[in-house]
Amino acid sequence: MTVLEMFSQSGILTLLGMGVVFFFLIIMILAMIALHAVVHALKWDAEPAGEQPVVAPSVSVPAEDSGAVVAAIAAVLKDKKAL
Repeated sequence: MTVLEMFSQSGILTLLGMGVVFFFLIIMILAMIALHAVVHALKWDAEPAGEQPVVAPSVSVPAEDSGAVVAAIAAVLKDKKAL
């Protein structure tokens, strides 16, 4: 088997492998589109009318505590530099 024949076979194998992957991606996209249509048709994507989405409470630091926060950060940085 010559080098040219081996390159020819490797090129064909590469194209076949890429074709299989591309074909699978097309099938996966079509399956996702079909699943979206089914979920939308059965109204599984709608939230119940009485329930509101849960929102995480926001945490804020009062202005008077900012000095304590800065001191804590400075202490951590000092300890880290000591290592």
